[in-house]
Amino acid sequence: KKLAADEDRSVSRQVLFLVKEYLTKRHHLRTLKAPAQVLLELSGSWEDDRDAHEIISKIKNARKNSKKLRGGF
Repeated sequence: KKLAADEDRSVSRQVLFLVKEYLTKRHHLRTLKAPAQVLLELSGSWEDDRDAHEIISKIKNARKNSKKLRGGF
């Protein structure tokens, strides 16, 4: 009753609102993937045919020297 009064609704309207909200959330929760499923779907997505030296070389070559910190902090 207090919640209905706080939200300026009748008790019956508040009950309908709460039921509708519950059903909406329940449907939404059913469509969400479990964290374990998300991790399983990521499995293998980071595979790379290059060896470690090639990957490191590419990362180092992509770096840009910044002149901002040449004078120190």
